[in-house]
Amino acid sequence: MEFRDLRRQYQYNKQNIDYAIWKVLDTSHFIQGKQVTELEEKLADYVNVKHCVTCANGTDALQLALMTWNIGEGDAVFVPDFTFFSSGEVVSAVGASPIFVDVDIDTYNIDSEKLETAIKTVLQKGAMIPKAIIAVDLFGLPANYPELRHIADQYGLYLLEDAAQGFGGALGGRKACSFGDISTTSFFPAKPLGCYGDGGAIFTDNDEWAMLIRSLAVHGKGLSKYDNVRIGMNSRLDTLQAAILLEKFSVFIEKELRESNKLADFYTEQLKDIVKTPVVKSGFYSSWAQYTIQLEDSQVRQNVQEILKAQEIPTAVYYPKPLHMQQAFRKYEYLDNQYEVTNGLCSKVLSLPFHPYMEIEEILAVTRTIKKILV
Repeated sequence: MEFRDLRRQYQYNKQNIDYAIWKVLDTSHFIQGKQVTELEEKLADYVNVKHCVTCANGTDALQLALMTWNIGEGDAVFVPDFTFFSSGEVVSAVGASPIFVDVDIDTYNIDSEKLETAIKTVLQKGAMIPKAIIAVDLFGLPANYPELRHIADQYGLYLLEDAAQGFGGALGGRKACSFGDISTTSFFPAKPLGCYGDGGAIFTDNDEWAMLIRSLAVHGKGLSKYDNVRIGMNSRLDTLQAAILLEKFSVFIEKELRESNKLADFYTEQLKDIVKTPVVKSGFYSSWAQYTIQLEDSQVRQNVQEILKAQEIPTAVYYPKPLHMQQAFRKYEYLDNQYEVTNGLCSKVLSLPFHPYMEIEEILAVTRTIKKILV
């Protein structure tokens, strides 16, 4: 059994993907080919925003957003403590200070009340200027954007949606990547919509920001790539990846999102009385980057993992260490007692095999084993 079976996914759409790759090889327009522009237009239309700018990866997408807002030294950016490293890494990369915030125990996303407390604390201390909130749509579930937008507007902060795991999710009829002043996603192969390498995209309704992002992503170009008007980076989605994504995109919206939600519901039905299963509140729609349960403690988790592994059932822990405890952030001196939920989750969460091409019998093999261990 595969944790996320990309081979099975490829076989489903093999003919179309192979032909798309061949067309790029045949034309040899490997950088900024027409498929890149076509993809950007389709993604912007799907999300219902004015601009989509593709780039090399999801991390660059986040950093380009912060660079667009000129965030840097002396600025505070608020980031959920329970997420992948890059959500905080990009803040330090531009010279600003990441302020980590505890998360909601049910959704794994940033806790709005604790966020507001953290903002007030920074304001009271006066050493930094609050500038932005990075909200992560963890495991495919959008964060609580109505609450986050209210807080961002109240304190005059930019709202950056990190939908690296959330593309395809929705809230109140609006799609992920439409909630931030700028929103980003990742096309890493294992993401809900993934390419066959690295890739990312940035979404915004702001014309000026979109133009600036396009400049920053190509060495700060002006009228041409040899007219450099600012310091930028080299971050482009190549044509091969765009061609692959175009073929995968139609299958993603026509089949994979529906199948993922159906299979997640089946997982939950099997495990809801055994472990704490994922919570998708009313009005929210998840793209299910991961199916993650919570166990009693780290010892139980280790036992479950070992027995599943013996049955050739892979699992993963996202994430074993909170951001505030990462050595790379040690200079910021966080207080461990402010992250009770995240600290607990890091010892309890376990992600199970999950992808839209799983068979019911495969899910039953996982859940039956878990029931034998825990019941």
